[in-house]
Amino acid sequence: MSDNPQRLVTVDRTGPGRFTATNARGGTVEFGTANGGGTEFTPVELLLAAIGGCTAADVDVATTRHAEPDGFTVTVTGNKVSDDLGNRMTDLAVTFSVTFPEGEAGDRARAILPRAVAVSHDRLCTVSRTVETGTPVTVTIKDA
Repeated sequence: MSDNPQRLVTVDRTGPGRFTATNARGGTVEFGTANGGGTEFTPVELLLAAIGGCTAADVDVATTRHAEPDGFTVTVTGNKVSDDLGNRMTDLAVTFSVTFPEGEAGDRARAILPRAVAVSHDRLCTVSRTVETGTPVTVTIKDA
């Protein structure tokens, strides 16, 4: 665990329905709403990407110790619903499609793939673990 567990992202409006998120290291991601008219990711798509990216990184570390994959794709799907609980995502599903080269190293990577996926899901992926276990989100308005 790091010395400082806090993570920070700032979101700035850059135009109608368009935003830029900046992390503490200066990295940026542009995104928007479906009404913004651009091709940027929506916030919901960023959530799906965060789930897929987090677990992909875990599995990549575990499997590439043995072999570099020939193909590595993670697909994350879910249904956006609006009901008595408000707007939310349901039926989130993560699907791995990973291939490794033939041979002993590829065989080892293929053999550990199911366990690497399970450990990421059950223990390691901070994003999906947070979604599954749930955590309160507080919202405040800072005086300008």
